[in-house]
Amino acid sequence: MISFTLDTKKCMAELLLRETFDNFLFIEGEITTFNKFSIDGYIHKEFYKTDESQAPAEDSHSAWHMLREFCFLLIKGKRTPLNFRFIFSLAKDEIRALIAEKQLDFQPDTVQGLYLNFRYDGALLTCTSGTSLNTFTMDKSLEHAFDQWIGEFFSAHGINWNLQ
Repeated sequence: MISFTLDTKKCMAELLLRETFDNFLFIEGEITTFNKFSIDGYIHKEFYKTDESQAPAEDSHSAWHMLREFCFLLIKGKRTPLNFRFIFSLAKDEIRALIAEKQLDFQPDTVQGLYLNFRYDGALLTCTSGTSLNTFTMDKSLEHAFDQWIGEFFSAHGINWNLQ
């Protein structure tokens, strides 16, 4: 687990105006403007009963692209939000790809999630990584690989960052 301080303006543009984070799963979030808005990213599949072709297939949470515009509408305006927090996770196929690419000794089914925890406090935007496994292990290679991957991801998208 590491914590990044991010270039707020650039990262917000990538989060809200571009497709940069669209394939991440949205776990939950909270935005405080004139009210506090809480969003649970869990998909209620019964909503799609009448048209199951619209239901997301594998994941239990919505992809960011399904909520990005809604969150943008809550945040945009002349005033910045008082604060917000978003929790994203890599999708299952991205977790599999990371394990394969880094040749790690992990089974994808043992990984509950690889998380990005964004927090804006009204002035500073930070992102803290998180790794959750379904089994206990002393092996931190996945955590370290994910932390490195995040830094590379931010850099590849022009988001300046510093470690806290």
